[in-house]
Amino acid sequence: MRLRTVTAGPALAVFVAATVALSALPATASTGMRSAGSPVSASSAALLAAPTVSVANVNTHLQQLQTIATSNGGNRATGTAGHTATTTYLQQKLQAAGYTVTVQTCTTCSGGSAKNIIADWPGGNTSNTYMFGAHSDSVSAGPGINDDGSGTATLLEAALVLAANNPTMTNHVRFGWWAGEEQGLIGSKFYVNSLTTAQKTAIKAYGTFDMIASTNGGYFVTGTDAVAVKLRDYFTSISVPTETSTECCSDDGSFRDAGIPSSINSTGASYTKTSAQVTKWGGTAGSAYDPCYHKACDSYPSNINSTSLGRWANAELYAAWTLTTATSTANDFSVALSPSTATVTPGSSATTTVSTATTSGSAQTVALTSSGAPTGVTVSFSPASVTSGGSSTMTVATTTAAASGSYTITVTGTGSATHTAAYTLTVGTTGGCTGAGQKLGNPGFETATTPWTASTGVIGANTGDGAPRTGTRDAWLNGNGSTNTETLSQSVTIPSGCTAYTLSFYLKISTSETTSSTQYDKLTVQVGTTTLQTFSNLNASAYTLRSYSLAAFAGQTVTLKFTGVEDSSLKTSFVIDDTALTVS
Repeated sequence: MRLRTVTAGPALAVFVAATVALSALPATASTGMRSAGSPVSASSAALLAAPTVSVANVNTHLQQLQTIATSNGGNRATGTAGHTATTTYLQQKLQAAGYTVTVQTCTTCSGGSAKNIIADWPGGNTSNTYMFGAHSDSVSAGPGINDDGSGTATLLEAALVLAANNPTMTNHVRFGWWAGEEQGLIGSKFYVNSLTTAQKTAIKAYGTFDMIASTNGGYFVTGTDAVAVKLRDYFTSISVPTETSTECCSDDGSFRDAGIPSSINSTGASYTKTSAQVTKWGGTAGSAYDPCYHKACDSYPSNINSTSLGRWANAELYAAWTLTTATSTANDFSVALSPSTATVTPGSSATTTVSTATTSGSAQTVALTSSGAPTGVTVSFSPASVTSGGSSTMTVATTTAAASGSYTITVTGTGSATHTAAYTLTVGTTGGCTGAGQKLGNPGFETATTPWTASTGVIGANTGDGAPRTGTRDAWLNGNGSTNTETLSQSVTIPSGCTAYTLSFYLKISTSETTSSTQYDKLTVQVGTTTLQTFSNLNASAYTLRSYSLAAFAGQTVTLKFTGVEDSSLKTSFVIDDTALTVS
């Protein structure tokens, strides 16, 4: 796993996936215990359709990767004999199992001859392809057994178990192992760039599995694509809670940048585990998820959590099996709301985004309706129906006759199935704009840090590139010239019933980057889950006033957040001063 995406050169080859039509034999169902050690409950009987992956077999693959590294200078880095031996091992195992294997030469990878391994299982509708991937290389510092031997080995064994059961395929499944990930996602970018528009459109979801056996790890499923939905279903079935991760980046980015729904799935890299996560998963608070990340000690078996390894291996197969075999033929979708609550005064309105996702089968038309709105409240959708995977804006409008109180409005999506989501509306008393004024605390950062929450050293009496616009203090993100992520945030309650809601701040961007086309370092401005704007080294300028309307968030408590991400060299500073959220 890399903590920063580095732009690779253009692809020089075109990959054309071959398909082979073979008759499929009936699937074999399994029962009993999952290899992770969690019993399958009666309420999770549907999971029994997917076979079980043996963690012992996964460990056999990991031992082979360790042997390859030991025999080839201690690593499996792209461009080395260790990586060549890794891809040969994958190719031989997959071909022997019956996969159509494409060995793609990544001419933009180190040395120009590293191989991507792409394995297609015969059968299924290739217009509905679900893809699963991991990176096959390590860093030069060590054998890369967790990063990403764990993803490589679990996906290999999941693919072999699927082949051994030879299910009837409804959709198409493809596995990929990428070279050059540790160089900047180069192998996966090369593959995606080699695809035609039609081939990209055929990939309905891609999930990458990077570091899924960290010794102090968690369970991170980061994405909303169909693969991520199935992974969450699996972990819910074995009572393992999941979170989304803020660590970046892996090969999911190459697919997402091409418009393919994607997710990154891991147990964590160099970030530290919180006390809340220890309560959830066990482990040690304040320590890295993987203390051997990008080090020589990332070796087998000492740097592998076998429990996580087994759980993820079975989750991967469950997702592949239910998305592509005859055990999961029905088209289905999900519905979610963001935000799911609002507070308004009579006569005002609130909006929320209704998001849908295709969770199995093909995309379908989803009609949106609502129920439960009280007298004086109307609900409308724009558009009133969407293709699953799309979104609609829901507007909740009140009249002056709306009675104060809290109401639950049920949003229903109707397609081949019916799914609902709950929206809580609180109607206050009439009174107009009673909360006018500037709403941010410590807007110029002149009084210590409260109520801001910031990375260490961001807020202070900065000088040089970080010198304030006014006063003696400001917020200076990044400018380190090394891989890092820094944040600045504040929770703020935005009153309802007013006419204008303006967020403003002054931003100065200075950079040592020399490119005029590539965004190496970025600052993302968010309110809640909504991204207002992303700046980069390409936007270098003196202090400039930036302003945005936050009317859509009236009546809500939201978090204003600035996130700066810097790559491994050539610094970029993002300096913020004189913030304000003015309500009138």
